[in-house]
Amino acid sequence: MYKILSETEENTILIPATLDAHFPLLKYMFWSKGNCVVPLDESNEFEIRQEGMKYANHDICYPFILMTGQVVRALKSGKYDPKKTFVLMPTAGDACRGACYIGLMKKSLMKAGYEDVRVLTINVRHVAEDISVKLGYDLALRGLFGLFYGDILMLLSNQVRPYEVNKGETDALWKKWIDELSEDLKLGRNLTREKMKENFDRIAESFAKIERDGKKRQVIGIVAEFYVKYCALGNWDIIKYLEENGCEAYVNGASWYALYYIDSHKPKKQNPERVGFEAVKILITRSQEAMREAMTRHGFKALSSYDTMDKNSRELVSHNFMIGDGWLLGGEVIDFIENDIKKVLCIAPFGCMPNVCEGRGLYPYLQRKYPQASIAVTETDMSGSKLNYYNRVQMLIHQGSIGAAEPANPAGQKEPAEPTE
Repeated sequence: MYKILSETEENTILIPATLDAHFPLLKYMFWSKGNCVVPLDESNEFEIRQEGMKYANHDICYPFILMTGQVVRALKSGKYDPKKTFVLMPTAGDACRGACYIGLMKKSLMKAGYEDVRVLTINVRHVAEDISVKLGYDLALRGLFGLFYGDILMLLSNQVRPYEVNKGETDALWKKWIDELSEDLKLGRNLTREKMKENFDRIAESFAKIERDGKKRQVIGIVAEFYVKYCALGNWDIIKYLEENGCEAYVNGASWYALYYIDSHKPKKQNPERVGFEAVKILITRSQEAMREAMTRHGFKALSSYDTMDKNSRELVSHNFMIGDGWLLGGEVIDFIENDIKKVLCIAPFGCMPNVCEGRGLYPYLQRKYPQASIAVTETDMSGSKLNYYNRVQMLIHQGSIGAAEPANPAGQKEPAEPTE
């Protein structure tokens, strides 16, 4: 295990953009007096992908091209000393990119002339243990709180921002909470289950107080491979695009993926490691339920719990799909529809074979099973056209009147039924 949380060395840890809504808090997993943690946020997609193409095979999956381009451009800026810089790859250590990105990034950096920059990973699959960040109690605890605070702030912001009367109020409140919670994570204080539940309620209450216009808008559920699901660079800013076109985008929380990953990657045999996986699952499950309860108590939407999503998807989705995002892709499509979000946009990055097999191969089947829903599939691609991408989104938006959004209703008043086709 590689220990980088040093109190004496002055290191920079660069993290390619992945979890836009979570990294402002999750970065404190790796914080110490000797480390400057920098989640990369450059959003010039054209320049980034052109840079990435110089150092990555053009046929490789699109997320890696973007990550490579973003890292190399950051290093070329001259802001960071290569001999004191690490690149932490946000990978899970499973098959496909979960493991191969580590070696690929090393090769790309060497090709770009940055052989002194060291690549790190954090995973529980014992992949590349010589460069794996040590997952100690303090790091894991701050990661847990960063994950759930990032989840609830993302879920509430996306449900309020399209309806706000005073533009910018939602993002300002999000920033206020990020500043407050960052101090707790940085100092390691208030990291208890009781404080988490209290903060969930305070956060949901504060978002419920934002004045909204009460207009009905379509809710579009977003289902995608992990990177393009949570990273605006990877999904071509789909949340902003949908909101500018009068819709509400619903992207489910990353804690559902964390539970899926634990469930599908725990050891088959009963041993101490499996016991550890199951104990962590219980902790995350209870935290997720507390978050969902706080949201619904204040009138916001929340998809089903992970266990319910797991159970309800088994008749239609093979749970042998465990590579990448696996059966969770189909599970979320089903849960969106069952929760009356009947328009679902499925985004796949070019070159993602697990997504093609476990996602695109499944969506037509689910569309036949749910004829009342609309499931649209589109792809972000190195050589693809954004015009075609957004045209697919426009076709979904304008298809019938299904999936019309109900405005969040914290006061609990009875609202009119959705219009029928």
